[in-house]
Amino acid sequence: MDIHINGKKYKAVQGETILEVAVKNGIKIPTLCYHSDLCLAGNCRICVVDVDGAKTLQASCTAMASNGMKIWTNTPKVIKARKMNIQLLLGSHFGECYTCPRNSNCELLKLAEEHGIEELPFPKKSKRTRELEITPSLTRDPDKCIMCGRCVRTCEELQGVHAVKPIGRSNDVRIETFFGQGLMHTSCTMCGQCINRCPTGALYETSCIQPVWDALADPDKYVVVQTAPAVRAALGEEFGMEPGTRVTGKMVAALRKLGFNKIFDTQFTADLTIIEEGTEFLTRLKRTLVGKEKGLLPMTTSCSPGWVKYIEHFYPDLLTHVSTCKSPQQMFGPLAKTYFAEKEGINPSKMLTVSIMPCVAKKYEADRPEMNASGYKDVDYVLTTRELAKMMKTAGLDLKDMPVEEYDNPFGISTGAAVIFGATGGVMEAALRTVYEIVTGREVPFKNLDITPVRGMEDVKEAEITIEGVTAEYKFLEGAKVRVAVAHSLGAAKKVMDKVKSGEADYHFIEIMACPGGCLGGGGQPIPTSPEIRKARARAIYEEDESMAIRKSHDNPAIKKLYEDFLEKPNSHKAHELLHTHYLKRKRFDKVK
Repeated sequence: MDIHINGKKYKAVQGETILEVAVKNGIKIPTLCYHSDLCLAGNCRICVVDVDGAKTLQASCTAMASNGMKIWTNTPKVIKARKMNIQLLLGSHFGECYTCPRNSNCELLKLAEEHGIEELPFPKKSKRTRELEITPSLTRDPDKCIMCGRCVRTCEELQGVHAVKPIGRSNDVRIETFFGQGLMHTSCTMCGQCINRCPTGALYETSCIQPVWDALADPDKYVVVQTAPAVRAALGEEFGMEPGTRVTGKMVAALRKLGFNKIFDTQFTADLTIIEEGTEFLTRLKRTLVGKEKGLLPMTTSCSPGWVKYIEHFYPDLLTHVSTCKSPQQMFGPLAKTYFAEKEGINPSKMLTVSIMPCVAKKYEADRPEMNASGYKDVDYVLTTRELAKMMKTAGLDLKDMPVEEYDNPFGISTGAAVIFGATGGVMEAALRTVYEIVTGREVPFKNLDITPVRGMEDVKEAEITIEGVTAEYKFLEGAKVRVAVAHSLGAAKKVMDKVKSGEADYHFIEIMACPGGCLGGGGQPIPTSPEIRKARARAIYEEDESMAIRKSHDNPAIKKLYEDFLEKPNSHKAHELLHTHYLKRKRFDKVK
């Protein structure tokens, strides 16, 4: 179709909105309720345009393009309407801009600046009307909500959780939880995807910055830090770098300048997770195929705390399918306060462990009461990628200016298999590299170790590997076809788990990540997020894998040494005490008080 925008002719395809055509052709139309990950809403009216023949201004995010349409994006009428809509939102928004966590990255403030709004024609909301809601992972500030509905659509469409809904009518409409009980009394998974799509400071992570500063300043504390794989592919965005810029060595140097006693890599315990989880998977396969036991397969991964909380709420009767392995973050904590503390002669009561994670659900996970296998709280504080960037800026550190430095040993040695944990499909690929080689003595039959069927951004991916030429120990697997599935986002997880529940699924192993794209799209990553940004981060993850000297978890020499000196063997009694856990059956909603 041919349409005209501001007097110029452009091509459009049936089914495209005016906004999509404009964006495709480099024409900027301001938006607020619109997000590329979500369904169309058209409720903020910031994106209005003037269409010849239309009685009123049209919301370009929902108005469909039609042949011969003539559109004007910046007439006085359009600009006046947009300014009025922004002023109305500002008037109902309790600003506190100086101290707001989003003060340098607020879409509403940016729109006000772009539209030259210097005053409001009506009184502004000048005091709080509702209390902050603070959870271990995220904080909700209802007074800063502008009713764009992005959080609701994120929770419903992407995650299928439905923890929040709009209630009330007219001026009394607000976003609320079930009977106003608060997020901790709902099935909220603490994934933080709502934070990544909120345009203002109505949602943000519950900060651990100050206690970490206090710990670093305390000469009586020994503070170690671990960094997750996905952080290195996104941290640079907070310092003006392009999405997908790898900053591993620079990040290590910055952490050292901040004063941490040791800088370790969560990838070390990601490798350890593969050994423990792979061994558990093979044990379940044998008990199912040889012992004819039921209810052990398919086994699902347990690295994503948002996913774990989701299955506890929505599929509690299927919890036996979840691997008993802790996440790499939670494996690191007890090892730091037992193995490393003993090795270095450090009193574990004086050690604090800090995590740098792409995920706000990791804050909730660290606070789970069962996470104290070391005899202390295993992981003391969790900082998001965004929080680390704030600390660096407070200390006057610019990531671009940092030298490249190496992690400390022994928990700084890792493999390419561990780094791809940061992308959807990465845990599965890492596991297959190890499990296939253990069973057959040969490398997986994929070029350059890249198991491409489990890569990509499709919401559910499937693959099948035929196992032939097994070693004597695994004769029961000769000729077996092992079917695996990968799902990212909890909406995709529902598709897979419904098949498991109904008996339709013939999978043996399932990887599930709560966030779109996996950890690289986590709720603690730099804002904004989009499919293009997540793809760029994924490319960085796979590039780092290819650059690693060792690319299979079972070849990690530090992991071998750990088993020789401390854990004895995979899935040993000591390994189960420190590295494995249990899960809880939870209700969808608590009873109303």
